Amino acid sequence: MGPWRCLLLLPLLAPALRAQQQQFMEYVERRLTLLEERISQWHDQSSRYSTELRDFKNQVLGMLEAAEKEREAMRAEAESAAVRVDRLEREVDYLETQNPAPPCVEVDETLMDKQVATAKQRKNEKYNKLTDCSDTIASVRAMKILKRFGSSSGLWTKDAAGSSEKIYVLDGTANDTVYVFPRMREFTLFSATRKAARIKLPYPWVGTGHLVYDGHLYYIRQQGLAFQVIKFNLANKTVVDSSVFPAEEQIPVFGLSPSTYIEVSADEEGLWAVYATKEDEKNMCLAKLDPASLDIEQMWDTPCPRENAEGAFVVCGALHVVYNTRPPSRARVQCVFDVSGTLAPEDASLVYFPKRYGSHASLKYSPHERQLYAWDDGYQIIYRMEMKKKLEV
Repeated sequence: MGPWRCLLLLPLLAPALRAQQQQFMEYVERRLTLLEERISQWHDQSSRYSTELRDFKNQVLGMLEAAEKEREAMRAEAESAAVRVDRLEREVDYLETQNPAPPCVEVDETLMDKQVATAKQRKNEKYNKLTDCSDTIASVRAMKILKRFGSSSGLWTKDAAGSSEKIYVLDGTANDTVYVFPRMREFTLFSATRKAARIKLPYPWVGTGHLVYDGHLYYIRQQGLAFQVIKFNLANKTVVDSSVFPAEEQIPVFGLSPSTYIEVSADEEGLWAVYATKEDEKNMCLAKLDPASLDIEQMWDTPCPRENAEGAFVVCGALHVVYNTRPPSRARVQCVFDVSGTLAPEDASLVYFPKRYGSHASLKYSPHERQLYAWDDGYQIIYRMEMKKKLEV
């Protein structure tokens, strides 16, 4: 096609090109208009959402302020209630100390005659003290809850005759593994037993009446109907001695601890054993033990009943029996029996323990620290004792 023909076609194609250009511009304008409408719609929605979010934020802030005020009010009420409860506890303590405790024994003619006869028979068998200890417990000065470890029943203690910092734990009423923690810190800070050494005993124990004394574990083993006191050396892990306890037809020594038949205790005078037999199933018996040979040096019938008893310990030659109720309440020392006769029953203090979780499974007295290591429903507790001098009779 020659140039002159292209020139002839230009006038014919120009209207078509202008029409296409017009259509394209109209299409672009429609798309721009639609885009502007959508941008305007998004802007309106964004503004509305921003307003709603701001209103919601203000509403939440208001609710948080109200909640904070309510929390402060509840905290103030809780603090006020705690103060009132503490005041009520002190008033209850005061009333309990003012009201005499129920007698330790049933007062009847037969029992009185039996006690008089026993007193006459043992008149010249008073205990000859080995030390000049003349203290007795006045009150619980402080209580410290260390942690919760193990089952509901067990015992934990230090060596009652030495200055070792080791903590010994016997978990349960029937087991054969003793946990030994190097210090109180390791026992308190770690929930697991990975910081403890394990000592496996040759025979399982029964109850919670065991004791660590002068590097040895004195623990109770049941063999048929008889009970043995096992003396176990904790250093070389060997049995040093064992002895069948010389009491027939033994029964649980504490009414609230049916698994404990013998409670081995230590004080400033040495080793003691608290037990009970069917011969006098209402009251407890006390024996002085020779820690070297496990021989019984002397025995006493005490006026302290087994019923509602949860534990016992000896301080300066005086047996202190702790009582509770089957629905756990506040424990207290209700019966004191002094083997030397230097503490009259009416002069003994009625020691009350702070209300805790349940009932004591064990109470271990530390003579050189003057405190009790207690196991209460799986909680390990330290009671620091306030002492006073005995009033000699």
